[in-house]
This record gives sequence, C-alpha cells and structure tokens, in this order.
Amino acid sequence: MTKMTMTSSPYGGVDPGLARSLAGRTAQQQPRWPDEQEVREVREALGGRAPLVAPAEVDQLTARLAEVAAGRALLLQGGDCAETFAGNTPEHLRANLRVLLHCATLLEVASALPVVHVGRIAGQYAKPRSRALGPDGLPAYRGDIVHGAAADAAARRPDPRRMLTAYAGAQAALTVVRATAAESRTELFTGHEALLLDYELPLVRAGYGLSGHFLWIGERTRDLDGAHVTLARHLANPVGVKVGPGTTPAQVLALAAALDPDRTPGRLTLISRMGADRVTGVLPPLVEAVAAAGHPVVWLCDPMHGNTQVAESGLKTRHFDRIVAEVEGYFAVHRALGSHPGGLHLEFTGDDVTECLGGREDLREDQLPERYLTACDPRLNGRQSLDLTRLVAEILLRRPVRGDAVRV
Repeated sequence: MTKMTMTSSPYGGVDPGLARSLAGRTAQQQPRWPDEQEVREVREALGGRAPLVAPAEVDQLTARLAEVAAGRALLLQGGDCAETFAGNTPEHLRANLRVLLHCATLLEVASALPVVHVGRIAGQYAKPRSRALGPDGLPAYRGDIVHGAAADAAARRPDPRRMLTAYAGAQAALTVVRATAAESRTELFTGHEALLLDYELPLVRAGYGLSGHFLWIGERTRDLDGAHVTLARHLANPVGVKVGPGTTPAQVLALAAALDPDRTPGRLTLISRMGADRVTGVLPPLVEAVAAAGHPVVWLCDPMHGNTQVAESGLKTRHFDRIVAEVEGYFAVHRALGSHPGGLHLEFTGDDVTECLGGREDLREDQLPERYLTACDPRLNGRQSLDLTRLVAEILLRRPVRGDAVRV
C-alpha cells in the first residue's frame, strides 16, 4: 500500500501534457483503492468543482516568499500534523490560527522583518507512513481523506468518496481563514503536503495547483523521477521539499534544478528536518551547494519530524528541549554561513493537548495520555508553541537577520 505506477490514462480535467508526463511514473505512498471505477467518478467530480484558492493569491504568496528568499522577511508555517473531519470546526481552526498569528507577531517584533503566515490547514488530510501495516496488523492510518482512524478493518478500508468530504472540509476551513484574515487585517495563506494525487490532480487548473497556496513534497516522496516531483515541476505555485539527514548535496542540487530551473525567488522552499543531533553537521554543505548554484531558495526549519520518539506507553512524542536544540542548530548554521534563516515549519495546535514533553509546564511521560488527541504525530500545544517562539525571538534579538544581503 505504498506505491503505484501511473497509467497512460489521463485524469479527467487534467492538462494533457501533465497527464503524459505522469505516465509510467511511480507514485509513492498512495492507497490501493478497492474500486477503480469509483475513484474515476470521484476524480471527475473533483474536476468539476470550483478551485479552492485563486491563482492571484498563489502569485501573491510567491511574491512574499521572494522577500523571504532575499532576506527581507521571515516565514512561519504551522498547524495540525493531520487535519481530521471531526476536528474541522471553526473553534479549532480559529485556535490554531491564533497561535500562528501570535507566534508570528513575536518573530516580527524581534526581527524587525515582516512575517509571512502559512497555515497547515485546508488540505492537510493525507499522511505518508513508514510502514504499510501498524503494530496491530491493520493498514496504517493514512489520513481521513483515505479512511478512518478507528482500529478496525472496516474503518481502515480506503474509501475514495472521502476525497469529496476533504474538499468540502477545505472549503469550510478556507471560510474561517478568510474571515480571520479580514478580522486581523493580515494575509493568511494555506499549505499542505501534496501527497494524494487522486485529490491533487483534478484541482490543477491552468498550471496552478489550486488545492492550496503552498504545496510541498515530503521526505518519502521526493524521488526525482517520481510522480510527485513531476507534478510539482508543472505547477506555478511556490513549492516546498522536505530534506532529511540522509540528503546529499548532489540530491538537493538535482531537486533545485528540477523544481527551480529558472532560479525564481520564492519558487522553491527547502524544509530541513534533520534532528537535533545532526543539523549542524548535515545542513551546512546543503546550504553551501544550493547557494553556489545560484538558487534563491527559502530555507525553513522543521524541528519536529527529526525528533520524534516513542514513550514507554507506546505513544509517539517529541521533547521540547530537542525541538529547541534543532532550531538553535539551524540558526547557528545560517549565522556561520551568512545565509538567511528563512523561518519555521511547526506542528502545533491551539487546543490544550498533552502530546509533546517538556516546556515550561514540564509535561512528563505519565501525563501524555491525559489529552493525547492527535490523529498522527504529536503537536506542540499553544503554550509550548509560544515558549518556542520566544526562544527564537531571543536568538533573533541577539543576532539580527534583517538586511538585503544574503551571502554564503
């Protein structure tokens, strides 16, 4: 249940050139739908739906990210690890957006730079998994867009009609995003991992992926010859790529050449997810190689995914101190190289959860089950998110990053 090969049959409503480019490409991390006819019907239905975002909004984000790439702004991206249908309430969405905006304000004050706000919202319904089966022998949960999270065989049966529910949920979430943007007089953009191709492809219109403003490719799907990179090459959106500790300079240069051939500022964001112990050793040669090749990328730090551990209870968690250590290492690397530390990519929630250890509240392992609500990976709660941002603000105050010059 981890890969499929795209056939030569075009998707309904998809640009024929894109369909031809995808023919024969391997698509990792895709579900095995039990009824292909039903999948085709859902794709056709999505192809007839209105786009979720507008090309002009996507272009505006590209312009904002060009400022980040030039060292004149910062980017803060954050929200749920995995959105759920049940959790897609105005209350939950507003709580997450409040955390995003509050953290951004702290960064803006400390850096004296504008901060671009991108929520992990209105589309983060699909999740890659390292194993096809969980420890219970059931298919691993791949997100509400594929199947249910309940631990039984019926719930884990992939259902393509859930893609229509995800589309409706994204529409509802965008209503909250736009209302919050109007109330706060800020720009709010949406982003998610463009993982489930049966959902993403019907929403490609006139060269834009209009399921969201910012789309990224994960560590498990960034195969240069794979379907996900092929899709991203065709999109006018700003795109991101997760790069982990096994990434080599040659690999990151190949990705940059494929996704940013014209060296367009704001086009490509490289999201490092190294782990606290490896960031200072692995990241510098990647930053140097990309700079030497002349790619004006945004560098973003994801301090969450490289620092996941399993508690004695079996629950996945992350320790606040390890998250902080990776962030500090990331800023130290960029400070030493004279490059621009573009910002942060976080998994957090405004809900009062107990999923990540430590922080000022000193959350302990025996407290994890009290309010462990995530559908997939552990999130910082609102207090932990603000604590982390305050520490980043202190780094920025000690070593200002403002200025037009970005050198390596």
